[in-house]
Amino acid sequence: MPAEAARALMSALDAHGVAACVGGGWAVDALLRRQTRDHSDVDIWVEASDTEALFLALVDQGIDRIHPWPGDRPWNFVLHDGHSRRVDLHFYEAVDDGRLRYGSANRPSMFSIEDLSGEGEIAGLVVRTERPEFALRNRSGYELREVDRHDITMLSEEFRLQPPETGGGIQ
Repeated sequence: MPAEAARALMSALDAHGVAACVGGGWAVDALLRRQTRDHSDVDIWVEASDTEALFLALVDQGIDRIHPWPGDRPWNFVLHDGHSRRVDLHFYEAVDDGRLRYGSANRPSMFSIEDLSGEGEIAGLVVRTERPEFALRNRSGYELREVDRHDITMLSEEFRLQPPETGGGIQ
């Protein structure tokens, strides 16, 4: 997904009042404030209560089709426009103790709002991102691809972070 397409999408979400946070590979490049690799999609974190506004914004952008993906779950799935724009959605809920819950109510992954308080830039647009430590932690617990190894290297070097051990991460 080209930088201008990711920028336009994030602008559209903001215009609809959706407080989206960029995750995944675009979060890494946004944190670095430069594109270091190609991206097949943009991952976004969205509070579940913003679902209606999110879908309205996506439909306005022509992103209105489900893209079946291995491991799709109600809190994480991919939508696309039928061409080149894909959005990997990650829904979370705030819980009473101030933490955020991602995943099944029976076996959730818990994290803090601070984990989604990074700031970066995509094609000149300032965006909220995962914090570098959270982005790095999420690159574990699965078989790493070349793009994951690239992201780990970029985060580790730029922010002087220790690469993650195997295991862990948000599932």
